[in-house]
Amino acid sequence: MSKLPAVLVVDDEPRSLETLRRTLEEDFEVFTAESADAAEAIMAREFIHVVVSDQRMPGTSGVEFLRRVRAQWPDTVRLILSGYTDAEDIIAGINEAGIWQYLLKPWHPDQLLLTLKSAAELWRLQQENQRLSLELRDTPGELAKRVIARRGKARAQSGFERLTRAPGSPLDDVCALAQKIAGHELAVLVNGESGTGKELLARAIHYASPRAERPFVVENCGALPDALLEAELFGAKKGAYTGSFEDRIGLFQQADGGTLFLDEIGDTSPAFQVKLLRALQEGEVRPVGSPRPVSVNVRVIAATNRDLEADVASGRFREDLYYRIAGITLVMPTLRERPQDIPFIVADLLEKSALAGRRFSDEAMTKLLAHRWPGNVRELQNEVMRALALAEGDLLDAGLLSPRLRGASPAAVRAEEGGTLKDQVDRLEEQVIRAALARHKGNKTRMADELGLSRVGLRMKLERLGIADDDK
Repeated sequence: MSKLPAVLVVDDEPRSLETLRRTLEEDFEVFTAESADAAEAIMAREFIHVVVSDQRMPGTSGVEFLRRVRAQWPDTVRLILSGYTDAEDIIAGINEAGIWQYLLKPWHPDQLLLTLKSAAELWRLQQENQRLSLELRDTPGELAKRVIARRGKARAQSGFERLTRAPGSPLDDVCALAQKIAGHELAVLVNGESGTGKELLARAIHYASPRAERPFVVENCGALPDALLEAELFGAKKGAYTGSFEDRIGLFQQADGGTLFLDEIGDTSPAFQVKLLRALQEGEVRPVGSPRPVSVNVRVIAATNRDLEADVASGRFREDLYYRIAGITLVMPTLRERPQDIPFIVADLLEKSALAGRRFSDEAMTKLLAHRWPGNVRELQNEVMRALALAEGDLLDAGLLSPRLRGASPAAVRAEEGGTLKDQVDRLEEQVIRAALARHKGNKTRMADELGLSRVGLRMKLERLGIADDDK
């Protein structure tokens, strides 16, 4: 029996279904249907955690289908897949159908996976809450203590130790600074490439803060058009739009007393930035269709992979909003800036997998260290999961890696014999950096560009490796 969450994808386009299946099948048990009737037949015989439905289907729209799903299988988490042109129809039916999230076309595989993993986790938490409610109703004393212990354990597992790294990693300084400011009501902006762990850092800050007992709520601002994003964040009143049959509580209100993580805030439109700025300045939100604002007490942690200072200079991002969200800026280093962390991340992923006990061969680890990881930790996670899925024994050799990794030159990662793996990685880093130092005659800007590092990241490496830094 599969231990993976079960997701049902409904779309009348067979090619779209096949693409979605291939994207999801490593992380989910995937069922597919080309019509609402076929989907309901599957749900009648299979235990489904999450349903994703296309909006435009012949006969029955996605919203109408999910309305029927809500009536028969209320615990199932429901999502809709649509284009921007369908926004009005979705808004009209969102409350009645109980749609949890929108996935807009064209969808990105990483964003799709992240959203569906969150949906599966939501289903799990709903079941846990129901179970705990029944337990606490019967025997409140001892079981209440267990609940508190569980929450404490969950907080510990959601802290800075989840940002797996080697001793002396560039990530240490970021985490140390984040821990210092966690207890202060300071707006935080987390900057970094996609897949570097910005949400993990934000979550760690939340659980190290006085708000740890309150909700940590996440929204990807780049995934929704303005109209949907406004309703999602600020809420909406009954009758605010066609088909709105009940009040919708926005994420600001859901996060009241806790932390709201706004990912990809740099992708919001200037028009929406005005509304967001007002909410942050006034400490209140106005639900769509409401004549009165609602006070909220929320700490906002924002994140982006864009250069917001450049966007401010170009007029794309409001300067006043930038200074409102960037009380302090934390920069997540890329995985190529911290290759010494790769063996530790890999070991952690292997230990947490259902196939613990497997390990990568020396040749495979050399290939992993040689790769530049444009997708950062998320790409590394996918590579490890791929190898585990394809392996037939306990030793994961280089042949299980993706072609782009197998093609990496062994000469690029040749290290001296002897010493620990960390020692060998440090020697390799030193060789590469010294060669770049000589090529560019000490010019740090050109060195950083060639090596794919920030100037700060390069300076940290020079200091750690004991290489003279005569800044030019």
